[in-house]
Amino acid sequence: MKANELDKKFDEGEDISEFLDLSKARRPGQTQKRVNVDFPVWMIHHLDKEAKRLGVPRQSIIKIWIAERLKKVSA
Repeated sequence: MKANELDKKFDEGEDISEFLDLSKARRPGQTQKRVNVDFPVWMIHHLDKEAKRLGVPRQSIIKIWIAERLKKVSA
């Protein structure tokens, strides 16, 4: 299929997923790198309490809070 045909299908709201090879899809700027961070036990307890309250994993709380802070200081 030519690109303009795929574009037309997409623009018309058709499902084009069958034409895509998602096994090699990448999200620019969203690659991840694992880091280890040691937190005091009291912080872990507070993180876990907030994560439970929101119904999300501890890691999500950490990511959200760090992202919010980084956006704030870069604004």
